[in-house]
Amino acid sequence: MECRLIKKSFSLAGHRTSVALEGPFWQTLTCMAQAQGHSLPALVALVDNARAQQLVPGLGEATPTPPCGTGGLASALRLAALAWAWQHGGAPGGVDNQTTGPSGR
Repeated sequence: MECRLIKKSFSLAGHRTSVALEGPFWQTLTCMAQAQGHSLPALVALVDNARAQQLVPGLGEATPTPPCGTGGLASALRLAALAWAWQHGGAPGGVDNQTTGPSGR
């Protein structure tokens, strides 16, 4: 599993911004975007907008963020990817949600 940071640039609300995430998060976000019929930049914009409202976009609906979800865009993207992966039975790389899911087991 590739753990180095990969930086991608986006235009959000008319401003250019860069986000650095680990490869598996970008893979999950790309799958999430495709499953929801969005491009990756469109999904990033949705997460950014939801972040301002303290929400993380889920599968068609926005769900409240955990208390730790008040950080920057990179944190919001990681939380969105993690929530989506858990809802789909795991994450790229074989993470098992039965042992690492939201319950913290």
